[in-house]
Amino acid sequence: IYSGMGATRSRSSSNHRKDKMKLIHTGLAASSEEHADRFFIDILGLDKSTPKTLGKGLARTIFGINEELLMINYRCETAHYEIFVYQGYRALVNQVTHSCIEVVNRKDLVNKCRDAGTRVQEIPKGPGILVFVSDFDLFVLF
Repeated sequence: IYSGMGATRSRSSSNHRKDKMKLIHTGLAASSEEHADRFFIDILGLDKSTPKTLGKGLARTIFGINEELLMINYRCETAHYEIFVYQGYRALVNQVTHSCIEVVNRKDLVNKCRDAGTRVQEIPKGPGILVFVSDFDLFVLF
C-alpha cells in the first residue's frame, strides 16, 4: 500500500511508453458475496455494481470451472475490481500474486483492516515499511 495520492515513484521504463497500456480492471475470486462485500465495500469503500451471472459454458472456457459464477464489480474513480464468486475458491498458501494500491491515509486503512479481522503484514524495507493485507479468503491484495 502506498500512502499519499499522487506520490511519485521512479520507474526504469522510459516516458515514451507510458501511454501503451491502461489497466481496465483486476479480476479476482472470493468464496462468497459476503466476503467480497465486507472487503471491497466496508474496508476499501468501493461502489458495488449489480451482480451478474457468468454462464457455465463461459466459466468453463475461461477458468475451467464447470458452474455458473456470480460476477460483481467494485469500483471507484481510479480502481476497478471484478470479483468472481466461486464457493470452491481457496487462496494459495504461498502466493506471489497481489494488487498494489495507493491510498490517501495508509494508517487508517491498515487499522480498518485490523479491526475487520483481515491479515495485515508490515515488513521493514529500507527506510520504509511494506504493508500487505489479505482479504477474507486470504488472497493478498496489497
